[in-house]
Amino acid sequence: MTDPHSATTPPPQAAAAPRAGSAGGAGGAGSHPRHGLDEVIHAPVRFSIVATLAAADKAEFAFVRDTVEVSDSVLSRQVAVLEKAGYVAVTKGYVGKRPRTWLSLTGDGRTVFAAHCQALRAIAGGGG
Repeated sequence: MTDPHSATTPPPQAAAAPRAGSAGGAGGAGSHPRHGLDEVIHAPVRFSIVATLAAADKAEFAFVRDTVEVSDSVLSRQVAVLEKAGYVAVTKGYVGKRPRTWLSLTGDGRTVFAAHCQALRAIAGGGG
């Protein structure tokens, strides 16, 4: 019996070779929508964090942690990557005497997230 995926999945060497007349030759960025994906937010946890933050002006650290279903340490590490890229702003303060951390998307973060989502839709065939 044949593998049902074999008809649609080209061998690795075929996928890497550019087609004649395609824009994806050596040195060219190509026109495939995947070139619009942002590597920083493409990781599943970081994408989930950015998607959560896109729905609000700001969110408490604990809310994002619980929504994305990760530990404090995982969220901290991933937020640090997003902050270094300039996509997330971290604000610390207090509610009463309790320390709180709020996360928000920067303007660049919102722009990159929108472009990333548009590229995903284009790849999935939903248009641009």
